[in-house]
Amino acid sequence: HNMKAVASTNPAVLIGILAAQTKRIRVGAGGVMLPNHAPLVVAEQFAILEAAFPGRIDLGIGRAPGSDPVITSYLRMTGTTSDVDAFPRNVADIRSLMNPEGATLQLQQGRSYELTATPNAASVADLWLLGSSDYSARLAAAQGMPYVFAHHFSGEGTARILGLYRDNFVPSDLLKAPKTFLTLNVAVAETTADARAAALPQLQQMARL
Repeated sequence: HNMKAVASTNPAVLIGILAAQTKRIRVGAGGVMLPNHAPLVVAEQFAILEAAFPGRIDLGIGRAPGSDPVITSYLRMTGTTSDVDAFPRNVADIRSLMNPEGATLQLQQGRSYELTATPNAASVADLWLLGSSDYSARLAAAQGMPYVFAHHFSGEGTARILGLYRDNFVPSDLLKAPKTFLTLNVAVAETTADARAAALPQLQQMARL
């Protein structure tokens, strides 16, 4: 949010645009930061994307605010956002809501309330947990979810954290064995010099940060 060099303010809309212009590649979010979005809205967006482009949609979920403190405060002021401490519960809610059978809420008066993210879901988007710390690795392992490590901005301890995830993985209905994804910053060109020149602006930006 509010980052001039990053065109990712609305992952679901961008994924819809890209998926509509392609036929075979998978298109996903890396990722949706839950402190800025209500779990039901995320489930609705990605369930309908999966219904429109079955088998090609990935949903990556993270718990970082996704911007600076000013924008984070403004997001909380202008709409309902999820507490970072509620992240594990919100991840579980999204998993349940995107299921084609939907989920059931138990109301305080004892009545059950059926809830589905979209009326036309026949399959479920692949769900990934994003992170760069022990916390995210342990949560992904405990919930039996695929894990994406953000090596592109947190290159320290990559092997240790991936090992932590794999060693503590608990099989689930979503995933029977550990599954990992590593994000990298890559510059590709015809020569090494050209590749370094292409990579330089991003390296300078990170140095300034």
